Amino acid sequence: MEHLFAPWRMRYIRGESRTAPGGGCLLCDIPAMGVSRERLVLFCGSLCYVVMNAFPYTSGHLMVVPHAHGPTMGDFPLETLCEMTGLLKECERIIGETFHPGGFNMGINVGQAAGAGIAGHLHAHILPRWEGDTNFLTTVHETRVVPEDLRETYDRLFPFFRNL
Repeated sequence: MEHLFAPWRMRYIRGESRTAPGGGCLLCDIPAMGVSRERLVLFCGSLCYVVMNAFPYTSGHLMVVPHAHGPTMGDFPLETLCEMTGLLKECERIIGETFHPGGFNMGINVGQAAGAGIAGHLHAHILPRWEGDTNFLTTVHETRVVPEDLRETYDRLFPFFRNL
């Protein structure tokens, strides 16, 4: 029998990935250093930032996050939501040019019952998808196969965001 080890997933399972080191909101804390390879922050706009998902469904899984804290779209002015949508549009273009996917999943999970991993801070996901990229590994082994190291993905994407 072969074994597949994904020890980095334990941080996610324990919920350690959902809070900042001081116990505050992780999504408020992440952009503190600005654009950062260490923190996977690709771009900081005036109202929102783009960050790679540290526990991705697939390579290229990005999130667009308002700098301000709030759990629902109703907590933000239209200006913030417009920047968020504009950045999702840019992410779609950049991921398309970099990974050449067959499609995209984009979404916002509002509230824990809707699947929000960090329910207190609104954020949008965008991830590339390819024909036949789904399998039972996630269901059977609670593991995802991400074919590229996060820092390699960051290095592939960052030049596009540097020019925004």
